[in-house]
Amino acid sequence: MHHARPSRTALQAATQRAKHQVFDDDPKVFVDPVSVQILGPGVASRLRTSQLNSKVWRRIRGDVVARSRITEEALDEAVQRGVRQYVVLGAGLDTFAYRNPYPASALRVFEVDHPATQAWKRQLLADARIPIPESLTFTPVDFEAQAWADALQAAGFRADQPVFFSWLGVTMYLTPAAVRATLRWIVSHAAPGSGVVFDHLVPFSSLRPVERWTRRLVGLRCALLGEPWRSCFDPRQLAQELLAIGYAEAEALTALEINPRLFRDRGDDLKYSRMVALIKAQV
Repeated sequence: MHHARPSRTALQAATQRAKHQVFDDDPKVFVDPVSVQILGPGVASRLRTSQLNSKVWRRIRGDVVARSRITEEALDEAVQRGVRQYVVLGAGLDTFAYRNPYPASALRVFEVDHPATQAWKRQLLADARIPIPESLTFTPVDFEAQAWADALQAAGFRADQPVFFSWLGVTMYLTPAAVRATLRWIVSHAAPGSGVVFDHLVPFSSLRPVERWTRRLVGLRCALLGEPWRSCFDPRQLAQELLAIGYAEAEALTALEINPRLFRDRGDDLKYSRMVALIKAQV
């Protein structure tokens, strides 16, 4: 992203979460009323009349809401195990902290993101009159000049206590080396019982022709927004790689696993695409 402006792809993801609330069939895959509220007054009517309901956008929306649902389910499992810290890497307009069902003593949330994106988000929150909960700590990081782990520890993160990380819609904008460095940091520094859920692009060669066309289209749009894609991974191979570097568990989730569980028998044709995979891993 441009160093002086907030992430425009973060706005796209938030718009898809909001559109799911006001446009798609019930039951919702992911219930997030704050996603509508944070985008400002009149957003529901604007979304209903927007041009963001093509098949391409429905596939993107399926990816966005499924990854959020699966991540927050994994977070709940982590809290039940005793995890009391939640770090949202590249938080964008993520709204969990403002829907947090746990008391502040049970779960502390750290939102890590670029200062420009966080300043923009805080203005949106203020405009929408969404209060900042005491359980939330904003952690602004200039990723080009500052180590996010150092900023996190300075914000009060306890490295000696287990933590759950979400890292959604971020890895594709990083180099493979940067992605692997973050995953190595987590397994090397996070306390036992910690976990992470992240998503990533799959190799272009594994896609069908129509999926390749969609991938090119969406990738070009992101590049034009100043946020080009830089990495992709084979999900099964990446899960094995995580086990090899010390993770106790690593599970790859693709459309093959996600669609039967979250998108069966829907009338709105919402699905998880084959372009993206999720990885759930535990230290």
